[in-house]
Amino acid sequence: KVSAAVEAPLIEDGFLPNGIALMPDGSFLFANLGARGGVWRVGPQGPAEPFLLNVGDYKIPPANFVMIDGDRVWVTVSAATRGHAHFSGNEKTGTIVVIEGGSARVAADKLTWTNELRISPDGEYLFVNETFACRTTRFNLGADCSLSEKTHIDFPAGTFPDGLAFDGEGDLWIVCPVSNRIIRMQPDLTWKIVFEDCDPDFFAQMAATYSEGKLTRDMIVNSRGTRVSNLSSIAFGGPDMKTMFLGSLTMPSLACLRAPAAGEPMNHWRHG
Repeated sequence: KVSAAVEAPLIEDGFLPNGIALMPDGSFLFANLGARGGVWRVGPQGPAEPFLLNVGDYKIPPANFVMIDGDRVWVTVSAATRGHAHFSGNEKTGTIVVIEGGSARVAADKLTWTNELRISPDGEYLFVNETFACRTTRFNLGADCSLSEKTHIDFPAGTFPDGLAFDGEGDLWIVCPVSNRIIRMQPDLTWKIVFEDCDPDFFAQMAATYSEGKLTRDMIVNSRGTRVSNLSSIAFGGPDMKTMFLGSLTMPSLACLRAPAAGEPMNHWRHG
């Protein structure tokens, strides 16, 4: 049985919750893609309260993703503004913000459509998807939350990495809208496509449109696979942690696949 974890009228209140993170007390943080931007906190009945709206003089614009990492919180902002006519690799106003010890700072900037991020199981690296740069980026993660030694893992044009999750073997699983690709990346950064659901001719057309700088939101939203459409998030679950739950920008339900390896437990499961 599935029941609502939050019944607060967030959409009616002008919020567009995107990334979510569960707090130890059962409340949620959510990245707000609505006009007020920032990261907000909400309990089962609401109301939503501000969690992070500014970093110094930097006002957090509509935010994409939030993740709890022990005592730290990580936030991504895809771009400084919304409402772009076209999506391309030319946008370089994405940021990563970290909150630690009650203090927030920008950990990385000048990124391209910053999307979901994850910390490697060994705690050595931070991986982030730069969606419309068609790449995943790895940073060395310092004990002070500093990000250094940027490494790009590039994918073919039209492969737009969005959601990602680690398995217990240290492999990173990445999902992509439009192509509906699932990519499995090993710790040595080699990768392979293990699943896709996209007509080859349609994909070639979308890749060419992207390369010309003419890709629009409607083109993405209207793309369809035969079984799934616009895969955008991935999580491991089930009794043996070998069920992959796949979220979508446009499907009204989750898709499920069996994984060859168990997933890495999510942070909030360790709260005790």
